[in-house]
Amino acid sequence: MRVLGLDVGSKTIGVAVSDEMGWTAQGIETIKINEERQQFGLQRLGEIIKEYQVDSVVIGLPKNMNGTIGPRGEASQSFAALIESEFNVPTILWDERLTTMAAERVLLEADVSRKKRKKVIDKMAAVMILQGYLDSKN
Repeated sequence: MRVLGLDVGSKTIGVAVSDEMGWTAQGIETIKINEERQQFGLQRLGEIIKEYQVDSVVIGLPKNMNGTIGPRGEASQSFAALIESEFNVPTILWDERLTTMAAERVLLEADVSRKKRKKVIDKMAAVMILQGYLDSKN
């Protein structure tokens, strides 16, 4: 059972995948997308889902600090529906509040340069989203 974790933004999607046992999350890549043009990297996501034999997808749900769902959260909900209809896999929306900031903090503590942080921050956030979900299941 492999689970895919996604951190969906308006320009990129951070991608992580679990090991076969569903215990740990590893970052795979960052996919460039263009939300305005409705280009969501579906071809690449389909390749990843097939390659890793993914049977469910966890998508970060950015909630406001008071728990309400704003425009980015609504975009994640729409993306989840798109993934379900396109690839026939169940999706789980996972509260991702503060994951990008936590990923940034980890990279800062590891003394990763600003340029390199920018390239890996979304992938790292996807790992944190997926690992949070996996930890809740085990």
